[in-house]
Order: sequence, then C-alpha cells, then structure tokens
Amino acid sequence: MSRGEYEVLLQPLPELKLERELPFGQRLWQQGWLRKSLILLVLALVWELAARYQGNDLLLPSFLQTASAFVEGIGSGELLEKVGISLAVLVKGYLIGIGLAFLLTTLAVSTQLGRDLLSTLTSMFNPLPAIALLPLALLWFGLGENSLIFVLVHSVLWALALNTYAGFLGVSDTLRMAGRNYGLKGLRFVLFILVPAALPSILAGFKIGWAFAWRTLIAAELVFGASSGKGGLGWYIFQNRNELYTDKVFAGLAAVILIGLLVENLIFASVERVTVKRWGMQR
Repeated sequence: MSRGEYEVLLQPLPELKLERELPFGQRLWQQGWLRKSLILLVLALVWELAARYQGNDLLLPSFLQTASAFVEGIGSGELLEKVGISLAVLVKGYLIGIGLAFLLTTLAVSTQLGRDLLSTLTSMFNPLPAIALLPLALLWFGLGENSLIFVLVHSVLWALALNTYAGFLGVSDTLRMAGRNYGLKGLRFVLFILVPAALPSILAGFKIGWAFAWRTLIAAELVFGASSGKGGLGWYIFQNRNELYTDKVFAGLAAVILIGLLVENLIFASVERVTVKRWGMQR
C-alpha cells in the first residue's frame, strides 16, 4: 500500500537540447572524403609548384600537363583499353590466388600435415619476389597471359594465406567449442565459424594481396611489353617512356594510383562497412 506523504509529483522538464549542434565547419571536417580530397589537392599543388620551379617538362611534367595527357588518353580510348587489359589479367590471377590460399589454410586448420605444409611453403616462397619468377614463367608458359597469371598467383597466395591462417589461430576456444557442439566439421566448420570470426585478418590479407598483385602486374607488363610489343598499363608506361612522352608516363602512373584508390575506398571499404564494422569487430 502506497503512502501519500512520500509521493512526489514530478513536473515535466522544459524542452532542452541534449546534444549541442556542432558548427558547420566542424561537421564538414568530420567527413572523411573531404579530408582525403584536401590532401590530394595539397599534393597536386606541391607537384605543380615543384614542376614549375624545376622547369624541365622532360624530367617532371606539371600536374596540369599530366591531367591533360590523362584526359586525352581517356578520350582517345587508348588508356581505357590498357587499363581493361591489365584488370582482366589481374582479376584472374587474384581469384586463383584466393582459391589456393583458402585451400591451404583449410588444410592447415584441419590436419597437422596441412599446418606443416603451409609453414614450409610460406617460409620458402613468401620471401621470394614475384617478379623474380618472371624468367621461369616465360620459360614454362611462354609469352602471354598465363605467365602473368603465374606471377600474380605467387604475389597473392602467400600473403593472403599467412593472414588468413593467423586470423584462424586467433579465433577463441569458445567459438570453436560452439561450432563443434553444433556438429560442424571440416569445410563447414571453416566457413561458418572460422571465416566470420577471422574476417578482419582475412580482409587485411585481401588488401595486401591486391597491392602486391597490382604492382607485380605493372612491373611484369613492362617486361612483357618490351618482349612482345603489347600489354596493358605497364606497356603503356614503357612505350611512352621510350618515346619521351613523360606527361603520358605520369598519366599512366596516375591511372595506377587512381585504380588503387578506387578499389580501396569503394570495394574494400564497402565490404568492411557492411561486415566487420557493422558487427562491431573493427572500429
């Protein structure tokens, strides 16, 4: 039974703003795309000033000259064609590398022999630069796409396998026991327990493998272009260097950088946002 003498009638609170609205400039500064765009603008300005101070277009074309050559290459279709050739080869090698890395790490978490195999192979081949295998690739596969794919698989495989296996080792025993209690074994245990729990490490391996594969492809195409007279973006850079079109060389390098930025900020960032960040596994 309530006692009336202890009852207190609460008055409604006046309308108060619980959150103070940030100034417009500070809200803008919190946008990541704006900060990154500002960094790029500052770098472009430094580039332009350095080129004008140096005063030799053959050694260092200005940012405006490079931008003009880039737009010209896009307009003529030549640069887009070279980018398409490079990306087609890159995707094939990248996907094959992912498949082989997943196979090795699945064996490593399933059997002792698989662990020994992964440890031995990564110790042997991970320190070996992919471009160093290019002479063997030319000998085994000849001039063509298969040789490029071979060196790309090597550049992707070991970095991704190491990151994935390290992520699997970091999965807690609680999650492992939960999976076994549900009767998960083998491939189903890897897919439904280990992969989601180790996803931050796996995504980091994807990023590292992509970066290794992209720069290996450009370097390999320089050699392939010199050997067979055709190729992708690396051949575009090599050909224009021989003809002393330095602005087009820088335009090709700019294309390499822009593709890297787009893949990082559109593909990998989107995957992280809908997975590990949404799940609270990454800040």
